[in-house]
Amino acid sequence: MAANEDNLEFTLSLLAQIPSRPSRTSVSELLDALSAEYTCSERKIQRKLKFLTEQGYIEQDNRSKPYGYWLIKKPDFLSAAGLTAQQSLLLKLAEDHLTNLLPVSVMRSMKPIFQQAELQVNQINSADKPESQWLNKVRLVSETQPLLAPAIADGIFETISEALYHDKYLDLRYKNAKGQQKDKQGIMPLGMAQQGKRIYLVCRFPGYDNERSLALHRIESAKKSTLGFKRPTDFDLKKYDNDGRFGFGEGKKCRLSFHIKKSAGHHLSETKLSEDQTIEPSKEHKDYLHITATVIDSKQLHMWLNSFGEDVWGITTKQKS
Repeated sequence: MAANEDNLEFTLSLLAQIPSRPSRTSVSELLDALSAEYTCSERKIQRKLKFLTEQGYIEQDNRSKPYGYWLIKKPDFLSAAGLTAQQSLLLKLAEDHLTNLLPVSVMRSMKPIFQQAELQVNQINSADKPESQWLNKVRLVSETQPLLAPAIADGIFETISEALYHDKYLDLRYKNAKGQQKDKQGIMPLGMAQQGKRIYLVCRFPGYDNERSLALHRIESAKKSTLGFKRPTDFDLKKYDNDGRFGFGEGKKCRLSFHIKKSAGHHLSETKLSEDQTIEPSKEHKDYLHITATVIDSKQLHMWLNSFGEDVWGITTKQKS
């Protein structure tokens, strides 16, 4: 990470490490805590501490050496004190769902805000206040069989998210789905996505201009290069997803047609496969529906169709130009 003690991210990370009075921390302790994420020195940290002291946010304890520092005033940009109860609840929900989608350093820099939101949520913990019960009333549920998240080796997510955040090349060792070990240097990280319980890195291998997805739990080691790259303008993560690439497709659309038992396919009248979906009674069997839709042809599509077993028949896919 480029050294820049004046940027907001560094300031947030520094302040996140400074405890409130009467606890204290030292310059050397701050250097140990920040050196893993930033190129910094004691001198740079001392300059930032001097600035924050002059602004009245922290105070130096000079009763004994090494001098200590404690937080006496939370800066406005770090404070969530002005948030409403509903906004604090929203922040708590956001924290849970952003954990695997933001770089570790960014989540760490947001820690003071999330902590303040949690304090406010706890302060409204009263039976006569509806806000206090809201987190117990909402939940994100799975529409498939719930699975436990696969284990990701220590440091893998942190290294990859930082390389992705700063457009740095990666050297990886990973095992593919067949268990074959691969070593690749100079991988270009382009995106990261969470699909169910799995997290995938979208990247380009050296010498190729196409993308592939690597499951983070299959990566055994990762090293962020000091060399950066210019992000390719022809890559769009949203388009990559819309093309069905996370469903093992190649972006090719097809006109899908199939018959499905009414009891199994009723939900498709509420949650469509596509905007041009048609649904009508099957002419062959009165207990079935005939459905057509333009969709991305992918392994995920065929796995979904096969999951209905004998309730689905007459499947045809016609490739669209």
